[in-house]
Amino acid sequence: MEFEGTQGSRGTHDGRPRADQVPRPAGPPPMPSTPPTAPPSTPPTAPGGAPATPEGASPTPAGAPAGPGGPAVPVGPPTVPAGSPGASAGASASASPSPSAGVSLADWLRTPRPAAGPGIWRYGHVPRPDREPAETPLRSVLSGAVISFLACVLLWSLLRNGYIPYWSVLLKLFTPDDWWHPLGGGPQAGTGGVLALAVYELVLFSGVFYGLGRFGRWPYAWRRLTQERGRAAQILLAAVAGLVTVALVRGGWIPVKGVVYALLPYERGTPTAAYANQEMVETADLFVTVAAALPFVWFALRRTGGPAAAAAARMPAADPAVPDPADWPELRAAGLSEAADRLAAEGAAGRMNDVDHTRIRAAWDTARGAPDRQAAFVQDVRARGAAAFLHPSGARQLPGRAAAHDLSLRQVRLGTVADVARNPYPRRGTGLAVDPAVLGTSMLVVGPSGSGKTTRLLRPVVESLALQALAGQAAVVTVGPAGAPLGPDEAYDVVIRVGDPNSPHDLDLYGGTGDPDQAAALLADVLADDTTDPRRAATALAQLLGPFRAVHGRFPSIPELRELLDGAPAPRQALRAALERAGHPSLVRELDARERQDGTAGDPAGALADRVALLDRPAFAGFFDTTGHGQPFTMRALEHPVRVRIDLPETGHAEASRLLARLVLAQFLARAVTRTDRARFACLVLDDAAHTLTAGTLRGLQRLRSANAGVVLGLRSLDDVPEHLRTPLFGAVGCRVALAGVTTWDGKRFAETWGTEWVETRDVTSRTVLADEPLTRVMHTLRKLVTGRAVTTDAVTVREVERERWSASDLAHAVPPGHAVLSLTHVRGEHTPPLLVDLRG
Repeated sequence: MEFEGTQGSRGTHDGRPRADQVPRPAGPPPMPSTPPTAPPSTPPTAPGGAPATPEGASPTPAGAPAGPGGPAVPVGPPTVPAGSPGASAGASASASPSPSAGVSLADWLRTPRPAAGPGIWRYGHVPRPDREPAETPLRSVLSGAVISFLACVLLWSLLRNGYIPYWSVLLKLFTPDDWWHPLGGGPQAGTGGVLALAVYELVLFSGVFYGLGRFGRWPYAWRRLTQERGRAAQILLAAVAGLVTVALVRGGWIPVKGVVYALLPYERGTPTAAYANQEMVETADLFVTVAAALPFVWFALRRTGGPAAAAAARMPAADPAVPDPADWPELRAAGLSEAADRLAAEGAAGRMNDVDHTRIRAAWDTARGAPDRQAAFVQDVRARGAAAFLHPSGARQLPGRAAAHDLSLRQVRLGTVADVARNPYPRRGTGLAVDPAVLGTSMLVVGPSGSGKTTRLLRPVVESLALQALAGQAAVVTVGPAGAPLGPDEAYDVVIRVGDPNSPHDLDLYGGTGDPDQAAALLADVLADDTTDPRRAATALAQLLGPFRAVHGRFPSIPELRELLDGAPAPRQALRAALERAGHPSLVRELDARERQDGTAGDPAGALADRVALLDRPAFAGFFDTTGHGQPFTMRALEHPVRVRIDLPETGHAEASRLLARLVLAQFLARAVTRTDRARFACLVLDDAAHTLTAGTLRGLQRLRSANAGVVLGLRSLDDVPEHLRTPLFGAVGCRVALAGVTTWDGKRFAETWGTEWVETRDVTSRTVLADEPLTRVMHTLRKLVTGRAVTTDAVTVREVERERWSASDLAHAVPPGHAVLSLTHVRGEHTPPLLVDLRG
C-alpha cells in the first residue's frame, strides 16, 4: 500500500521507483552492548529527545536492507523516543525544550490551539487584547497602599485612645445596663461586658481595616509587587508584614488578645490561682502570636506563578461536546472503530509519539476518500499499530531534538516576542513559530558569525522539516559547510560530502534531466558570472551537450565538458565523426556553429571553461559521475519525503563550494515548480548563500509560493549579494530576519523594506514664569534658591508623525545579543510587522 510519502517513497535518485534506492540513514545509530538502565523520566509536552530502542529491537530501519544485498529486517516492537509526547517512564530522561513538561500524548493533543495570525506559537496560546490596558504604575499603587495603612493606624489610634467619643454607644444600647459602670464607664468585672467590649473592638477594627484596605487596594498591590518583583520580593514583603502584624497584636493595637483573655477560664480563690492564671495568659499569648504569623508564612511560601499562571487561568476550558482527539474520533465517524481502538490503546500505553500520530493522521487524510485505501489503512494499523505507514528509512524519531515542535500544526518555536514598547501589544510575550505556510514565501536571514544564524534559526527549521518528512509531509535539502551544526548523519536519509572519498552518495551535475537544452540553461545560470550573458552561455552549452548526448547517450563529465569548452581539437573531431556516422546532420551544424564562434568577441566558452575548471580538481575526481555506474542524488527525490544534507568543502575550495551551492539552488528551483505532486512541502536550506544568487534564481524564488515550496537563505552580510540584486532579493522573499550585529549598511536595506508607520509623539516646551506681584516674585526667588531652577510651566503638544519602524541605526546598535528583528509573510498574503524576538527563550 502506498500513501503519499510513507510506503511509496522509493526511488529517490530518478523518476523510476526502484526497490534498491530506498532512502536510508547515512549511518545507523550505535547500539550498546547491554541495554542501559533507563531512569524514570517525566515526558515533556513538546517533542524532543533521542530515539529509544527497546530491548530486543533491531536498530536497522524497518524494511531497509540489513547490509549490501542483505534481506530486509522485520520491524521490532514500537519505540517511543524520550522527550516526545507519549513517552513512557522507561524512556530516556534527556528531553528537549517543550511548551510544558510532564504531560502525556493525550494531554498534548487536548491542549487548546486557538486560531491566530502568522508566526504565533499556537500551542496553549492565550490571545491578548488589542490594546494595552491602562494600568496604574506600581509606585502609585504602593504609595496608595502605604498611605491607606497609615490612615488606618491613625484612625484606630484615635478610637483606641478615646479621642473620638461615643464610639461604644451602639454596643451599650444593645447590652444590659448592669454590664457597665454608670456615667459611660467601662464594663463591670465578672459580667459579659468584658467579652462584649473585646468582640466589639475586634469587629470595629476589622471594619476599619477592611474599608481602608479596599480603599488602598492592598490585595492588588500585593499581586502587582509579587508579579513584577519576583519571588524574593514576595518573601521579603511577607516577612515584614508578618513582623509588623505580630508586633501590633502583642502590643494590643490589634484587639485579638482581649477576646482570647475574656474567654480564658481563670481560677479564683486558690493560693496558686495567680501563678496558674499567669501561665494560662502566657500560653494564650504564644497561641495568638503563632496564629497571627501563620497567614504570612503561607503568603511567603505560596507560588503566584506570575504572568504565566495568569495566562493559564485565562485559558478556556475544554468543551465537553468536542470529541477527545486522543480517541481518534475521525476514524470512529468513518466506522473504523477497530482501528481507532488499536491506535488509542497504543497512545495510552505510551507506544506512540507525536511523529507516529502525525504520520498516521496524514495517511488517513489520504485514504479518507477511497474505500480501497481505507481497507488497506485498517489492515496496516491492525498489523503494526503505532508503527504503521513508516517512513522508508524505518525511523520514527530524530536523534537529539533540540527545539520545541508542534507537529499537529507543523510549527517549530524559534523564540519569544520581547515585551518591549516597539512590539505590538498583542504580540508581546507570545511565542514565535514558523510553519510551511510561512516558509513557503521563502526566508532571508542576515547576521554575522556568532549571532545564532545556524544554531538558533536554521537548525530548528531543518529539524522541523525533517520531522515532517518522517511523517510524510515534507522533503528537505540542507546545504552547508562541512561540520555545520545542522544535525547528525542519522537524522538524514542522504548525506553527500562533496570532496570526501568516503561520501556515501554522489551529486548529479545536470539535475537528473535528459533534455540538453534544459541542462544547458541550468548550467548557464550556474556558471555564468557578472560579465557573461546567460543566454549566450546557454546557447554555447547547448551546442555541445546536445551532440555529446546523441553520441554517448549521456552528458559529458566534468573533464570532458572542460575539454569541449576549451575547444580541444581531438574531442571535437571525434564527436563530429561519431555524429556523421550516426546520421545527425542538425547536430553537426550545431557543432559547426560552436567552432565558428570560438575565440570571437563575446564568446562565453572560455569563461565557462574557467568556471568548470573549479570542479575539475583531484579532490572531486570521484564525484559528478555521468557514466551510469553510480546512482547520484537528483532533485527528482523531492517527489518523496526525503531528508538530504550536502556538505561543501569550504576549506581549500571556497569558490568551488559557492559554485556547488549555486548549482543545488538552481536545480531545486527548477524541480520544485515542475513536480507532479505538490501536496508535500519542499524546502531548501542554504546555511551560506554568499555569491549564489542570480537574476534567474530570484525569478525562481517568486514562483515557489504557488508550488508549495520555499528556500531559506543564510547570509553573513548583504555584501555577498551583487548590488543590483539586493533590492529584488528583498522583494522576492516574504520573511526577513536581521540578527544582532548587522551593519548599518545592511540595516538600511531592512529599514527601507519595512517602511514607516504613524506614531504619536508628545513635545514638552518649558517656559519661564515671570511674576508681576511682589509677593509672587519673592516666592519664586526662594523656590529658585532651594531647587536651583527657575519656575517654569510646561506646554505639551501631541501630534502624529511618520517614522521608520526600525531605523538602520537601531538595527545595528539597539538589538541585544541573542535577539533578532524579523517579519513574516503567509502564502495567503497576511504579514506581521517587524518584531524584536528573543531567540534564546
